[in-house]
Amino acid sequence: QVQLVESGGGLVQAGGSLRLSCAASGRTFTSYNTAWFRQAPGKEREFVASVSRYGVNTYYADSVKGRFTISRDNAKNTLFLQMDSLRPADTAVYYCAADARPLKSTSTISDFNSWGQGIQVTVSS
Repeated sequence: QVQLVESGGGLVQAGGSLRLSCAASGRTFTSYNTAWFRQAPGKEREFVASVSRYGVNTYYADSVKGRFTISRDNAKNTLFLQMDSLRPADTAVYYCAADARPLKSTSTISDFNSWGQGIQVTVSS
């Protein structure tokens, strides 16, 4: 399995921006499709966005479409999530995930075997 470590979280005011990074190690990064999920207090972990091995295909949850952008830099083994126009409802622990199986347009947690430890994003009103 690939090891994943998130960074870049923190506290931001509503309307602001944050960029999350996820550094991968251990296996060939381009063997894996990758994604971001998030989990708010008292709620289930939910899909945010995903990107295919070489960045050709991207998918987004309706709640973040037009505000978040997922990307990856395979030369640096890093996955990114640019989050703009942040809302208090975006407050959650954000997790990066990776899996070698084919990428679906709508992903669930069962579609990914490798996970980071998570990083807190808090959006104040």
